[in-house]
Amino acid sequence: MTATRRTLTRTDLAPLARAALGPGRALTGVERLRGGTKKGVYRLALDDGSTAIAYVWSADEDFWDAGPSDPRDPFSHGTGLGLFTAAHDRLVAVGVRTPRLLYADATHRHLPADAAVVEDMSGGSLEDALAREPDQAPRAMERMAELLATLHARTGPRLGKVALVDNGGSSRPASCEQRVTEGALRCIAEAARREPRVAAVRRELEETVLALAAEVRPRDQHTLIHGELGPDHVLLTPDGQPALIDIEGLMYFDLEHEHVFLRLRFGPHYDALRVPGLDEARLRLYRLSMHIGLVSGPLTLIEGDFPHPERMREIAEHNLRETLSLLRSAF
Repeated sequence: MTATRRTLTRTDLAPLARAALGPGRALTGVERLRGGTKKGVYRLALDDGSTAIAYVWSADEDFWDAGPSDPRDPFSHGTGLGLFTAAHDRLVAVGVRTPRLLYADATHRHLPADAAVVEDMSGGSLEDALAREPDQAPRAMERMAELLATLHARTGPRLGKVALVDNGGSSRPASCEQRVTEGALRCIAEAARREPRVAAVRRELEETVLALAAEVRPRDQHTLIHGELGPDHVLLTPDGQPALIDIEGLMYFDLEHEHVFLRLRFGPHYDALRVPGLDEARLRLYRLSMHIGLVSGPLTLIEGDFPHPERMREIAEHNLRETLSLLRSAF
């Protein structure tokens, strides 16, 4: 997209709010919440003091400008109303809290885009709560561990996004480790084009990824995971219970993939989420692959018109340091 990208206004969102929340309440204010890169997230304020959240999937709201994606790829661009409603329904079915879906519209009757309205959870994010009330962190992380135990107790017959697998579809390639390896090699190539320090060690990185992949033994179990779960993707109910957001990437995959991301994002709080029995070979492969992806992804994003490039540069720089550190320790 170019400079034509536009934030939606109260006038734009009023028809959606009326359809979702009823004609008896008027939309008095709209705020686009910071953080979303694949969809627009707007807080809707009503004249009775209540609020709700609108999700909007459109080209204007997607800063990746990725275009159509292959649903058979578990790591394809995780965006769209269909992915969202499938993930929401699966989480509700297994007893994992997520903001309640109030309205979904794929007809474009109220906006020229797919849209949904969900409840606005007043407890804020887990990330903010951990920083604001460190003395309450042990209890908050205990609740988070309970939620993850419920989520990860569920398995699927094949790997892939919930929207695909739950409807009988199959992903490609056939194994989690193969998909991660192929993705890591693509990310190395993308990062090498944008960052000289990666270009200088490209061959060593590729050889290391392939060597780590060769150590992974086959497996046929696929666990239900969020895929990109950090404390910023967890909201809290008024009584402090966690609820998952940004759920479009919900998939059946290796549990180790989830834990590599949890370890990165939860940092010193990760110990509360540790579980026994994880495969060390998969953890090594997925850890290096994740850091490589968090170099190439942000560097790609800031080539467009993403409004907060400084944060993306920080993420890329941190993960480049981690990548180079893992590369040195592998030899």
